[in-house]
Amino acid sequence: MSSLYSRSKDLSSRSRKSLSDSPPSSPSYSSKTSRQDRASSRPDSSGVESASDRQSARTSTFTRRENRLASLSKTEDDSASKDYKKLYEDALTENEKLKSRLEDSKQELTKIRSQLDRVTQKQDRISERSTVFESEKREKEALEKRVSDMEEEFKVLTELKSDNQRLKDENGALIRVISKLSK
Repeated sequence: MSSLYSRSKDLSSRSRKSLSDSPPSSPSYSSKTSRQDRASSRPDSSGVESASDRQSARTSTFTRRENRLASLSKTEDDSASKDYKKLYEDALTENEKLKSRLEDSKQELTKIRSQLDRVTQKQDRISERSTVFESEKREKEALEKRVSDMEEEFKVLTELKSDNQRLKDENGALIRVISKLSK
């Protein structure tokens, strides 16, 4: 009996929810019958009602209510199970779509990472090359400076040789003049 009561309580809360969803200007069938049930359980105009009348009214009201709720629960259970199945299938398809998008994103991320690694390696090589290039450039400049310095020294050296040769010639001439004078 308690399980029947809890089931009817659950169903009545469901029917209340569905009643609250319907527009207020058009009462549903269940609200009309519940008003009739309440009206039939009221005492008649004389104000006197027998205990057996009240008991039979309660019993008939209870059975009518149970029958109504049972029929509502069957349709709600069918529609609810269909709705749950549809919702479940929708959720599965959505999950599959999301999984495929996630896989696509992972693959794209992997591609982008590999491209980034390649670009980074190229930049490292370029920076190494530029470092090597700059060191080679400095070496070249140093060598060019050394060559120009050596060329200057060579010019000075050739001038000195020519001066030395001239002085030797002058010295030889002076020695001859002195030797002639001394004779």
